[in-house]
Amino acid sequence: MSSAIIILAAGNSSRLGKPKQLLTYQGQTLIDITIAASVKTEFHPIVVVLGAYAEEIKQRSAGAEVFYAVNERWENGMSSSISFGLQTALAIEPKIENAIFTVADQVHIKAEIFEQLNSVHQSTLKNIVTCAYAETTGTPALFNKKYFKELLNLTGETGAKNLLKTHGDDTVNIPFELGKIDIDTEADYNNLINNK
Repeated sequence: MSSAIIILAAGNSSRLGKPKQLLTYQGQTLIDITIAASVKTEFHPIVVVLGAYAEEIKQRSAGAEVFYAVNERWENGMSSSISFGLQTALAIEPKIENAIFTVADQVHIKAEIFEQLNSVHQSTLKNIVTCAYAETTGTPALFNKKYFKELLNLTGETGAKNLLKTHGDDTVNIPFELGKIDIDTEADYNNLINNK
């Protein structure tokens, strides 16, 4: 069963004031940490959705095995990047069965998380598998092709949260406690660096 990984990295890091995708942690940029975890899996294609800072990120990112796609409508919010990323993945490989969406600022992401999403989907036959942390659920998250049409038609700022609410009976979670650590502000980044 083939799965794509779609890395959502189009935002302009408004609260940080500079591209968080290019902040470094343990010698790697945040986006390269996510790419490195993705390429350790068997999943293909791996699509990196860029928007703000696209050229700067492309120049500094090391992902030779990934497809970079620039969402010109990134300012329309997360939904626009989700649908654009899926559209791009399907153009590269029309027969993908699942799409795993992840973000570029969960610094503790590992290939095993992506693989676990896939294996739990297969073992439970649930068609949405999300990660659970800090009393919420979110990315990385796997969606089966059953939901591709809804993902392609997403609009607004909230991404796929409404799909999770609507299809709760077809959703299962895996634990990813370190998923709660993401970078939105300078304080988040300083906490990360000082707690290593």
